[in-house]
Amino acid sequence: MAKAFFRLQKFLRRTQFLLFFLTAAYLMAGSLLLLQRTRLVIQQGSRGTSLNQALAVADEMAGVGIADPRAVQSPRPGARLLVGMDALQEPALDQRHSPRWLASRNSELRQLRRRWFHRFISDQEPMQTAGFKAMKHAAEHKGTYMGCFTDDSRERTLKGAVFYDLRKMTVAHCQEACAERAYTYAGLAYGAECYCGNTLPATTSKPEECNSECKGEKGSVCGGVNRLSVYRVEELRAGARRRRNVVYRGCFRAPENLTDTFPASLIQPNLTVEMCSEFCSKKEFPLAVIRGQECYCGYPTGRFSLRDGTDGLRCSRTPNTSSPAEGKYCLVYQTPVQDTRCTDRKFLTTKSKVFVALSSFPGAGNTWARHLIEHATGYYTGSYYFDGALYNKGFKGEKDHWRSRRTICVKTHESGKTEIEMFDSAILLIRNPYKSLMAEFNRKYAGHLGYATDRNWKSKEWPDFVNSYASWWASHVLDWLKYGKRLLIVHYEDLKQSLIPKLKEMVEFLNVTVTEDRLLCVENNRDGNFKRSGAKQKDFEPFTQEMKDLINRYILTVDEALRGRNFTGLPREYVPR
Repeated sequence: MAKAFFRLQKFLRRTQFLLFFLTAAYLMAGSLLLLQRTRLVIQQGSRGTSLNQALAVADEMAGVGIADPRAVQSPRPGARLLVGMDALQEPALDQRHSPRWLASRNSELRQLRRRWFHRFISDQEPMQTAGFKAMKHAAEHKGTYMGCFTDDSRERTLKGAVFYDLRKMTVAHCQEACAERAYTYAGLAYGAECYCGNTLPATTSKPEECNSECKGEKGSVCGGVNRLSVYRVEELRAGARRRRNVVYRGCFRAPENLTDTFPASLIQPNLTVEMCSEFCSKKEFPLAVIRGQECYCGYPTGRFSLRDGTDGLRCSRTPNTSSPAEGKYCLVYQTPVQDTRCTDRKFLTTKSKVFVALSSFPGAGNTWARHLIEHATGYYTGSYYFDGALYNKGFKGEKDHWRSRRTICVKTHESGKTEIEMFDSAILLIRNPYKSLMAEFNRKYAGHLGYATDRNWKSKEWPDFVNSYASWWASHVLDWLKYGKRLLIVHYEDLKQSLIPKLKEMVEFLNVTVTEDRLLCVENNRDGNFKRSGAKQKDFEPFTQEMKDLINRYILTVDEALRGRNFTGLPREYVPR
């Protein structure tokens, strides 16, 4: 009996040890998984961790495709997609290459990123006095510090040029940018925002109220909440002058009364383009107009819209005229100064009753269309995703929840019945698939403004990309035609060629009234900061004949579907000849 009891006791002890070991192993595995899933939160656990580090990790996550739901929407060509209008009624797409199990995880991570970002932005608590004293207005900054000023977003004094950088903003970066644009003052706010102008703000504030540390430079002050740290950068302008861009806009017929058309003027013997541009830049006007020895400054208006240019030879005789009245034509130059008549933007004061999507296939110009819509309407656009790089370029709707209804419309690349039926109406932006595929491939490997390398184009990723994304281009349009409740079809090429008429259609669809001068301002700022930089490959043809055959079949299918819904078909340049 004693021996049996001893054996039972020994067994229970071993079982206890085994259970303890298994429990410990389970907890360790769970902890490792939790740490892996929440590594960004852990990195931001202490107040000493910088925003730069967190955003860098977030960018890294986006780079591997974890948080981009567009990766789910990459179906292979389906057998029924090319049948014609039957495909519109019942598109059958092979889902093997877009696993559904990723959808819930991507959605969860997208929400996590959005919450993390809100916390980053809202973390604007005043710094401790000791910490503030440690900050400096940095003697190495070449500009002269003018003081801390109140920043009124409704009546902003420094509104000549505006840009943001949540990761790398420094005082020197803002100063150089304003100097290159020929402004006298540079102001910084919220640690990440830069404003330029030629007039100091009217109201000064206490020095300690400018207490936001620059996001890209520890120990330096970049304004505060509704406060501007202002620097005079005039001494930098001599060095920056050689880097300024004065763009020739063309030769135009002069308006009948130049003094009524243009707010500022100068008569100067031996007038040069540089002299006129410098004069107009100081006056904060985007146009410098030269007729003989006369220099005029102003904006594009209904009386001088810059739409009807003429032969440049007619302007070549203008400088030699003995009397300014004899000159019927004038030379027009774009100064480095930004046209600010359409740069003011805000969120909707009341929630929109109509939930509008700005839908497109990736690479179809959605970001550029958002730039045009925001400047035309004066309201921010939202996004189904989060892109810190776009927020840095002024798209403040990026940080707003896409269902807040505080934005005029919401960017999306999604397709499918559920995602489409969430919206009451949509602007469907369509671009030539050949151009869209190349633009999205460039974005994937070089960001919004770069170009993929030769190595990328020659790799096996490019054929795989075309095979999967080409069918997505077609299915995206077909799904929106089938499930969209109210659609405005806009072709990227038409918008580019006839900007103001097409933009008017888009603004009317959004139920917003705008002035002609505001639309002309948008046209004057049409490119924004969205042209790709770097050397563009000439006569570059990445598509094989097999790829062309595939894409051309999709083009014909989409064209037939559009006409079947009584929309205008695809532009002729899409359709294979």
